[in-house]
Amino acid sequence: MMYEPGERSTSVDRQAETLRALLVSNNSTFLLAEEGGRPVGFLEATGGAFRRNRHVAHLVIGVLEEHAGRGIGTALMVEAQRWARERGIRRLELTVETHNRAARALYEKMGFAVEGTRKDAMLVDGSYVDEYHMARLLG
Repeated sequence: MMYEPGERSTSVDRQAETLRALLVSNNSTFLLAEEGGRPVGFLEATGGAFRRNRHVAHLVIGVLEEHAGRGIGTALMVEAQRWARERGIRRLELTVETHNRAARALYEKMGFAVEGTRKDAMLVDGSYVDEYHMARLLG
């Protein structure tokens, strides 16, 4: 979602290597949602690399637009929180463009709260866009 058309230069082999590295890590994972054998959504959780932040995972989630509103994002977030609790991850965090009301509603429904605003964090179609930094602490 960060990339614009033509910016992604990662080969299939390199992407597979990246996914393998995530899956062997105790505090990182990749979840895939499928419908009829076709990918329709994903969630990547990348855990901290140091002792001081290994209890934190940064989330990136995406659902194909034509599949939005069907509970796929909710299911991915529920599974990510279950996975995180099993591994002793205490904090989940993510960013979202401030105008993305649907994503914000999902994150708030899942217990995330805005911790701050990153002004002009993104340049999208020639306009600067603010992002919220959101997090959820798991009990």
